[in-house]
Amino acid sequence: MSLMTLYESNFIRRGWLVPDLKRLRGSLTSEVAGEPALQLSVVEQCRYTTTLGMSYLFEEAGRWARDPELEVRVYHDARLAEARGTAFEPAHPQLRRWSAGLARERDRRWSCNMLLNKWLEYCAGTGHRFAPPPA
Repeated sequence: MSLMTLYESNFIRRGWLVPDLKRLRGSLTSEVAGEPALQLSVVEQCRYTTTLGMSYLFEEAGRWARDPELEVRVYHDARLAEARGTAFEPAHPQLRRWSAGLARERDRRWSCNMLLNKWLEYCAGTGHRFAPPPA
């Protein structure tokens, strides 16, 4: 599988969670019983692209922690979605070990986008969804 194929798959899976992406604004949270809350933030919306922030929300000692924090660029006309990286080093020890072992850029892109791909599939499977506010 190539990176482009993975980006195409990410776009399809993103559609399972967010069917009407162009109408979203701000930050939205999806809550499903027994699962961490999932937050989606519209960072930038342009004619041909939308940049999203995506993270789980965990409450720790009365504060909210976000992990992982992925930035996702959606290319509407090309029907691609690319994970462009995490905002910070992952908090989970296993994710840190995997991240530390990726030296090459292609490997980093592959790993980050495979994480997004599997995460989108998991989130959709557990019932997370984001819908724009009614018009």
